[in-house]
Amino acid sequence: MPERLKRALPLILIVVAAVTGYALFRDQLTFEALSENRETLIAYRDAHYLPAVLVFIAAYTAIVGLSLPGATIATLTGGFLFGLFPGVAYNVIAASMGATIIFSAARLGAGERLAARMDIGAGRMARLKKGLDRNQWSVLFLMRLAPVVPFFVANVLPAFMGVPTWRFVVTTVIGIIPGGMVYTSVGSGLGTVFEAGTTPDLSVIFDPWILSPIVGLCALAALPMLIRVFRKEPVA
Repeated sequence: MPERLKRALPLILIVVAAVTGYALFRDQLTFEALSENRETLIAYRDAHYLPAVLVFIAAYTAIVGLSLPGATIATLTGGFLFGLFPGVAYNVIAASMGATIIFSAARLGAGERLAARMDIGAGRMARLKKGLDRNQWSVLFLMRLAPVVPFFVANVLPAFMGVPTWRFVVTTVIGIIPGGMVYTSVGSGLGTVFEAGTTPDLSVIFDPWILSPIVGLCALAALPMLIRVFRKEPVA
């Protein structure tokens, strides 16, 4: 097997798993499936709490790491089964590990070579990378905090830009906590939703009382870039 193909194999497998998973599980990892199986899940959690936690984290990690459908449902399930605390901790741990799997696969497959080429290049992409290198912390936090950035993009793009793994992990863990708390909180209230026969309102993250603090965190993350602008230093 050619070396280039061998290095790209993990990312190829994730793409294949994502396509296969969407075809096989898009109708199973749903809110309706959670509602139908909620009593079984609760019974298993009450009888085997630690195994339930480990199975949940492993399943959530696989969903994110293989880009399977159902990440939002998994977050809601974490809140439903384990409450806001420690549910949010389990959700953040699993989502972060899954994100790191995608990041590592992308970096191994093409990220390292692409980043090296941009470092020695002189084109527009090279200038963009140099600008991002000066503002890595800010950009990484913004991608995690802003609810408009797709999670998969926020996992792959840093790999192509040569972001160190430890920096990716730190910003991922910290950056997904606000959104994770919101959706875990929604999940913790699913008992009432199930009894009413309705569906949860996932647009709650865009409510002003929730979105405003997140916007404030985004502004804080962008502050180093704003300072560079005021000092007339190059940003990107």
